Amino acid sequence: MEPYRIKVVEPIPVTTRAQRERALRRVHYNLFGLRADEVTIDLLTDSGTGALSAAQWAAGITGDESYAGSRSFHRFQEVVRELTSYPCVLPVHQGRAAERILFSALLAPGQITLSNTHFDTTRANVELAGCQAVDLPCPQAEDLDSDEPFKGDIDLHRLEEALRGPDASRIALVLMTLTNNGAAGQPVSMDNLTRAAALCRKHSVPLFLDAARFAENAWLVTQREPAFRGLSPRQVAEQAFRLADGCLMSAKKDGIVHIGGFLGLRDRALAERCELLLIATEGFPTYGGLAGRDLDMVAQGLTEVTDPPYLRSRADAAQHLARLTRDAGIRIVEPPGLHALYLNAGRLLPHIAAHRFPGHALACQLYLEGGIRSVELGSLYLGREDVNGAPVTTAPYELVRLTLPRRTYGLSHLNHVGEVLAATVKAKERIPGYRVVEQPALLRHFRCKLEPVPS
Repeated sequence: MEPYRIKVVEPIPVTTRAQRERALRRVHYNLFGLRADEVTIDLLTDSGTGALSAAQWAAGITGDESYAGSRSFHRFQEVVRELTSYPCVLPVHQGRAAERILFSALLAPGQITLSNTHFDTTRANVELAGCQAVDLPCPQAEDLDSDEPFKGDIDLHRLEEALRGPDASRIALVLMTLTNNGAAGQPVSMDNLTRAAALCRKHSVPLFLDAARFAENAWLVTQREPAFRGLSPRQVAEQAFRLADGCLMSAKKDGIVHIGGFLGLRDRALAERCELLLIATEGFPTYGGLAGRDLDMVAQGLTEVTDPPYLRSRADAAQHLARLTRDAGIRIVEPPGLHALYLNAGRLLPHIAAHRFPGHALACQLYLEGGIRSVELGSLYLGREDVNGAPVTTAPYELVRLTLPRRTYGLSHLNHVGEVLAATVKAKERIPGYRVVEQPALLRHFRCKLEPVPS
């Protein structure tokens, strides 16, 4: 059972299929454009969509809204320092602000960043700085069906080759994403992180963590890495932070809050440069674009998120939905993590070519069948077409992410998702592909317009 009881509820929108068809047409078949009151079960993201605890709400009520030096900031700073060991802590309104500030202060045009996998906004902020983002996922990540426990690892051989290679002088940093959201939410092992940190120290390249889901990664380490089975998630997380030179974090994930994030840094000179950017673009360093109540809620969330019963309930929910998905006849990226399941849409819909976006087609069908909003991670997200719509690049896999908001949905909600998945499979041959009719130059999946293409 979930290790909490429900104190506040809100109604769930229930719509008809005809209403959902009209809604999809209105937003040009882009699920990001839907109104929240048109969605029954919203699995679009786990970012800022969790339910706050009573202790977090209580902390928010006592928040100090002083412009400079508030009590809320000092509590926040103390909690982050204790967890991460980083002396310099800069609050920001969310993770992409931390990315922008860090990359603006650290990167110069023409440099390279290496990662196990950059996520979408991370890559965009690297490119906006005039730099190149290079992904080095481990070979095990290529097999979506295997039970390899740590497919989120970085490829250590390729990392060492890059750090010793002809472009070594251009490498500005290595960023390890925990868990690896761009690689289907798979965890990073402590062994891999330790070895990557040693390589970075050897070659004098700073190592940073994208720590948005640090607690979930730590839980999976305690379950899958024999050397750490006797430790608590908190102890594993503390060790992980201490291996790196700093971190950036969207607290909207494992801070279990609706807004907030931070930069943690060891290098005081770098922290001073980041602080100047923070003041100019986010706010004074003791609030960083957040209200005092937000800082208090983040601090409380960071103390709750490593609680083993809470993390176990996250794992149980993901496993339950994974069983329902397999029973419906849909393959997922194995083994399931905690924050999301990744459906193999390419395998389910072989009649839809990659440049007709089978992942997006499946996501639209899940909405039509049962009001479920999800997100494509395939060729709409990673691919590119020419002016005639012919494929230039396609994604290696066509996936749909079903993300699990924290403390928000119970098992009956997940059972509804399972029923919708089963109904979708029964009609899979009739699902059409899509084509893009209008798109922005960057991060097109957020704002592009599409239309169905009958098979």
